[in-house]
Amino acid sequence: MIESYLTLKSTGKGTFKEKGSKFLAFAFQVATIEDIENRLIEIKKRFHDARHHCYAWRLGVERIEYRANDDGEPTHSAGDPILGQIKSSGITNTLIIVVRYFGGTKLGVGGLINAYKTAAGEAIKSSEIVKIDVKIEVSITYSYEATNEVQRIIDNYRIEIISQEFEDECALHGRVKSPDIEPLKTQFELFQKTGIKARLVII
Repeated sequence: MIESYLTLKSTGKGTFKEKGSKFLAFAFQVATIEDIENRLIEIKKRFHDARHHCYAWRLGVERIEYRANDDGEPTHSAGDPILGQIKSSGITNTLIIVVRYFGGTKLGVGGLINAYKTAAGEAIKSSEIVKIDVKIEVSITYSYEATNEVQRIIDNYRIEIISQEFEDECALHGRVKSPDIEPLKTQFELFQKTGIKARLVII
């Protein structure tokens, strides 16, 4: 089980110029396809007069998804070099968009590959790469009488609470660091054996 992953802390920006063409790169931390689509809409609207909006993204931890888009540039001359920079940096949950303003002189496939690769690399360098702990969502249901025992578990395992309800049967929706899942399961199995009414479900 993967315990952590690397991604960008903040938006990064990079610039590359070659023979009149200008390449503006933007690197974002993203979590979902919807995040990616919103960023693409934002950049395309902001730089609507640019000829190309090429991009690549990488999502996931256990199961990695990725995509590269050349947006009209010669095949594999833009999206793949951008994706290559994401992969070589070891980061995921990342989107890089490179906007190109054409300067009137063709760069050739080799020149384009270098331009998109360099601009994407500069965008990554301008941000900070951070390590994020993988967290797993859990649901905990328990009787009101078991509140003190469950609260100790929440404190000991530093469970991140998303939502919580206090009724005759209480419920908690939260996130737990992946290395803590097995000992947490063991703790709830012990509750069952000792008659404490509390149940854990991995979502």
